[in-house]
Amino acid sequence: MSVTLIDNFERFRSAQLSRLKAAAAFLLGQNNLSGHNVNIVLTNDQEISHFNKKYRKHSGPTNVLSFPFQAEFDHVDIHFHPVTELGDIIISVETAEREAHRYDQSLYYRLSWLMTHGILHLLGYDHERSEADANEMYDLEAQLMSELHNQRRRSMPNLAVNVDHVATIRQAQGVMEPDPLTAAAICELAGAKGIVVHLREDRQGIQDRDVKLLRETVKTKLILEMEAVKEMVKFALDLRPDIVTLVAQRREELTIEGGLDVISQKKKIARSIEKMTKAGIPVSLLIDPDLKQVKSAYEVGATYVGIHTGSYAEAADLVSRQAELSLIEEAAEEAWQLGLHVNAGHGLNYVNTAPIAAIETIEEIAIGHAIISRAIFSGLEQAVREMDRIIQNGSSLL
Repeated sequence: MSVTLIDNFERFRSAQLSRLKAAAAFLLGQNNLSGHNVNIVLTNDQEISHFNKKYRKHSGPTNVLSFPFQAEFDHVDIHFHPVTELGDIIISVETAEREAHRYDQSLYYRLSWLMTHGILHLLGYDHERSEADANEMYDLEAQLMSELHNQRRRSMPNLAVNVDHVATIRQAQGVMEPDPLTAAAICELAGAKGIVVHLREDRQGIQDRDVKLLRETVKTKLILEMEAVKEMVKFALDLRPDIVTLVAQRREELTIEGGLDVISQKKKIARSIEKMTKAGIPVSLLIDPDLKQVKSAYEVGATYVGIHTGSYAEAADLVSRQAELSLIEEAAEEAWQLGLHVNAGHGLNYVNTAPIAAIETIEEIAIGHAIISRAIFSGLEQAVREMDRIIQNGSSLL
């Protein structure tokens, strides 16, 4: 089987093209066409308008055109014909983008649907012949898209809850409540698969005692965020959390405002990771969605990368947010290709989390402030359950 994907639109990155190519190969396999070949061309409205006018006598752009190699064969006997060339599919990315926006879909989902539509046309299905033919084709499209979705991965990402803000409220009054331990227990009962705490050098929120007690009480896994400084490394080696996440943090920041610059601190970070690894503690690096940072994280020996989603969460408009989402997808894909586990988080809430959860290479999403904020009004258990439901259903927005 061969899928040739030609990007005349010249906007997609290699990881995005690889993902589309893999989707096309899967669709061929589902139609028992693993031994056949297809060419898919991604282009613009101008080029597809030319083909639409020349071959269909229709003016203006359309979303997809199919040109079967053997027009006289249909989907019944094509499997028995010795010719393995199916034909060509041409897709206008510009039209697909408009349709994706109209139907509240991601561009990847829309392009996958158009590839499905085009492949079925190559097999002889035609929704313009009759209502019965149209229904048959649309039903098969829905079935194939469902199968494509279901094969993406075995499960949706896990939710890890950051309980730092519970400690921040407590520390503001200098009292014993609210207790991060109680919050962590409620979060786990509500479905969280991990508890995150950030032990800052200035100890503004979470305290040493909190982390030590959480290590004894957390039933899922304890993820300790910290800076790669001598004091913190020693603390982690004594504590032995399930995962250590190295982060960038300045004292004047209330929260982590950006990813760790691995490139400029390679030797320092590599030494910290080496110490953790010897102690059996896997290390994650919270980095910006930058391919160079991903590669550096791999080179210094990280087991995980956490993709910092702050720029995505703070994007001022839909176009900017989609651009940031594409960067996250690309970074996550690159990390996955290198064999790193991929997590994500920062600034995510009940509105913007689903598209992140839909990224197939992301295994876990860490959320804190949005859940604690919601908990003020709905209760912590309900707030966690609502976020977990969003993550589990995130792929519906692909």
